[in-house]
Amino acid sequence: MTISTSVTPDARATVGDALLRIESLTKHFPIRRGLLQRQVGAVQAVDGLTFDVARGETLSLVGESGCGKTTTGRMLTRLIEPTAGSIVFDGRDITHLSVGGMRPLRRDVQLIFQDPYSSLNPRHTVGKIVGAPFRLQQVKTEHGVKRATQDLLELVGLSPEHYNRYPHEFSGGQRQRIGIARSLALRPKLIVADEPVSALDVSVQAQILNLLADLRADLGVSVLFITHDLSVVEHLCRRTAVMYLGRLTEVAPTETFFAAPQHHYSVALRDAIPRPDPTQRLDHVPLRGEIPSPLSPPSGCRFHPRCPAALPICSSQDPPLEPQAPDHLVACWNPVRATAPTTPRETTPDTTRPAP
Repeated sequence: MTISTSVTPDARATVGDALLRIESLTKHFPIRRGLLQRQVGAVQAVDGLTFDVARGETLSLVGESGCGKTTTGRMLTRLIEPTAGSIVFDGRDITHLSVGGMRPLRRDVQLIFQDPYSSLNPRHTVGKIVGAPFRLQQVKTEHGVKRATQDLLELVGLSPEHYNRYPHEFSGGQRQRIGIARSLALRPKLIVADEPVSALDVSVQAQILNLLADLRADLGVSVLFITHDLSVVEHLCRRTAVMYLGRLTEVAPTETFFAAPQHHYSVALRDAIPRPDPTQRLDHVPLRGEIPSPLSPPSGCRFHPRCPAALPICSSQDPPLEPQAPDHLVACWNPVRATAPTTPRETTPDTTRPAP
C-alpha cells in the first residue's frame, strides 16, 4: 500500500493485492455569489490524493478537523462526486458510475458513520435497520432475513432479542454496534469507518475498537479508519497516513510512525497525545498559528506557515511525497532526521504550587 500527493516512480510499490486504488483524487466545493450564481472561489477540501489499500489491510487516515478526511471517505463510497481523479475498486473504475451502477457495489463498500444517534432512523426497529441491506439488495438468506439479522446482532455483541426494539432504547455504544452490524450485513470487502468512536465514552470506545479488530481478523475485511485520535490508531491500524489541509504529508507503518515520525506535523500530532503521568513531559516545539483556510491555502508546502523548521523553498515549492526509508513516505523539504522518538524525561515536581 502506497499513498502520496505527488508520487515518484519509486514510491508506487504496493504491498499485497490492492483492493482500492485512488489516483489524484480531488474535491473542490464551488462558492457562488450574485444573481447569476457565478463561481467566485472554491473550497479545496481534498487536493490530489493518491493511495492504494491492500486486501485485508487497515489503514488509518489522521489529521486535524477540517483537513478533508471525511470528504475523502464520502468520495470513496461515492456519496459525493469527486471533482477530479479516479477511484478504482477491485479492478473496476467507479469514479463516475451512476446511482444504478453503484447499487451492486454497495454490497462490497460500506460506511460506518461518526454519529451513532443521527445515523439510525428513530422510526424503524433495529431489525428493520440491520436487515435493510438484505431487502434493498434483494439478497436471500438460507434461514430468512430475520434469522440473518439476529445473527448479525449477536456477532457485534448484542442480543437477538433486541430485534424489535427502537434506537432510543439503546446507549451510544450499543447504537454504534447496530451501525456496525448494518455495515457487515452483506459481508463487504471494504469498510470506511468515519470517526466511529469519537462520540463515545472511553470505556465504550475500547469495546468498539476490540470489536472492529476481531471482525477484521475473522472476516478479512479491509478498513479505512478515519480519525483524529492517534491513541486509537496505535492499537488498531497497520499503516498510518497523515493528512493536512487536503493533502498527505506522511505515510508509514504505524509502529514506525509512532517510533520516528519524520514530518514536523506528524511529530506535533504524536506529541499532543495526553500522557497519564503529570511528572513526565515531552521536549517539543508547539505549532504556531491556526490551520489555514482551504478557501485560500498557502503556496508551496501547505504546512510551512506553522512549521518550526521551514526553509525558504517551503513557501514556493510543494514537496513531493517521497520514500525516506522502506515503506516510509514523507512530503517535506526538511524532514526530521531523528531515528528514535523523543522520550518523556523525568521532571522535578513544581514546588511553586501548593500541596493538595
